Amino acid sequence: MATDRENAVFEAAIKLGALYHQFVGTPISRSTAGTVEAAIESAVSLQPYVTYIEVHLDRSPMNENPFGYSELTGAMYHVIIETKFVDAICRAQLKFEDGYPMMKILE
Repeated sequence: MATDRENAVFEAAIKLGALYHQFVGTPISRSTAGTVEAAIESAVSLQPYVTYIEVHLDRSPMNENPFGYSELTGAMYHVIIETKFVDAICRAQLKFEDGYPMMKILE
């Protein structure tokens, strides 16, 4: 049987993985990035065990195509999430590091 700590870690990890794959490819521009950040936070915060989420998208790689937008990529993400399972809390991160969108447990 999994411990509360293991369940808190699992919940954080599965939510980061789902968040990553759900939103990559979303049409985005520098002018709409704040709205997309808020939408991701709102959507993920509805899920069970999520107690905190903060999404920042790096706007520097948002180069507009001829139609005025680009697509959200893994390189743009910086996400902090906290999950709580019973009394155990996990703080995890999704951040582009060394050319890869890394997910890791912070606490």
